[in-house]
Amino acid sequence: MNLTQHYSNYTTENHTVWTILFERQYQNLQGKAIPEFFEGLEKVGFDRDRIPDFVEVNKRLKPLTGFKVVAAPGIVDDVLFFQLIADHKFPATVWIRNMDQLDYLEEPDMFHDVFGHVPLLTIPVYCQFLAKLSQLALQFTDRPDVIDLLTRIYWYTIEFGLFNRNGKAQIYGAGILSSVGESNLSVSEESVKFGFDVEQILNTPYIKETFQSQYFLISDFKELLAALPALEKALLRLKAAQPAEV
Repeated sequence: MNLTQHYSNYTTENHTVWTILFERQYQNLQGKAIPEFFEGLEKVGFDRDRIPDFVEVNKRLKPLTGFKVVAAPGIVDDVLFFQLIADHKFPATVWIRNMDQLDYLEEPDMFHDVFGHVPLLTIPVYCQFLAKLSQLALQFTDRPDVIDLLTRIYWYTIEFGLFNRNGKAQIYGAGILSSVGESNLSVSEESVKFGFDVEQILNTPYIKETFQSQYFLISDFKELLAALPALEKALLRLKAAQPAEV
């Protein structure tokens, strides 16, 4: 994958859409997102008035955690995604939605990938988990069924994870951070929340078409790192119990 952002191609409308989405969600996330998210926005130098330039972002980001943002054509397949992440490269789409798509979009665009994900890539322990999870996934590239289970872990943490801070739910998942509706629902009393449990997540399929039906809470990012040995054991048991089809 060798794409370029081609920053000069963004139109005035593109930048205006970014500004509208940024300002709306920045205000909406006050008191809902973890403080580290807002700190990350400052560290990577996001400007509400213009789309982030990956070259400028990477100059700030890479010295912090070793990660950099790379341009992607859209959703990449799971194996390629994990290969990139294991190499400390986060694939982000370079297109942004139109003005008439502000409230709903079927496929994740730059606002999701960049606003939702990149600020958290400034956190070393978060990046350690992300890289180690991806390295684990690369052990099972011949087993799509196992990769699917690993994707569930990614989905319920990196995309739709919540913190439990003194009994209050706070958002760190990028899929929530970039969505007005999901960020309101996830921390409300209406949503179903569970403590973080590897076995339960492995047995919980995720949904893409609508808001999540349940969320899993952690108390610290170190909890994710500490869960990796148990996750690896569970996957190895599955691989041994269900050999790959010939």
